[in-house]
Amino acid sequence: MSSKKMGLMGRKLGMTQVFDESGNAIGVTLVEVLPNRVLQVKSEKGVDGYAALQIGYGTQKESRLTKAVAGHQKKSGEANVRTISELRVDEATASKYQAGQLISLTDIFAAKERVDVIGDTKGRGHTGVMKRHNFSGFKRTHGAHEYKRHGGSIGCRLTPGMTLAGMPMTGHYGDEQVTIQNLLVLKVEAERNLLYLKGGIPGPNGAVLKIKKPAKG
Repeated sequence: MSSKKMGLMGRKLGMTQVFDESGNAIGVTLVEVLPNRVLQVKSEKGVDGYAALQIGYGTQKESRLTKAVAGHQKKSGEANVRTISELRVDEATASKYQAGQLISLTDIFAAKERVDVIGDTKGRGHTGVMKRHNFSGFKRTHGAHEYKRHGGSIGCRLTPGMTLAGMPMTGHYGDEQVTIQNLLVLKVEAERNLLYLKGGIPGPNGAVLKIKKPAKG
């Protein structure tokens, strides 16, 4: 199996700006990456049939966990992990870790390197075609009445006599997984567990993200 990239989970704090040597302002996103706990190590030779690391981030009241999840987490010596995720890695990488081990920010990332960020976009609820599909809408003059933000015709009565599948229409918008590739790490602040990423990343402030080594390049 080809080598997969290591990564960690972190919490989006928000955006700010920093200045480079020339005095130019650069928009950055701050991500708090507290130590991730290894909950389980999977091996190609085991019952799972593939190599991976199951990691946990954040804390949660044990009373809010199901007995199955709490029992699974206790095997690694931790029973109050809030978010669980899995990283596909190669067998050699998986063999370097064991359940209960903590992985810190500086163990994986360094300044001036590139990373991929995976997160869920903000949920917008049910929206119209102008917000959801960037439609331009209709003109606001010459008698246009109650039809300014509609989508227009959605089919033909004769042929094919139906609305085709995939037609851009109103519906649920946002709250979907998005990957932003090759973001530049401007700074790693180990004392505060902060990662400075150039540009914006998906999700609202406080959202949990997965930051990985780049899949390309």
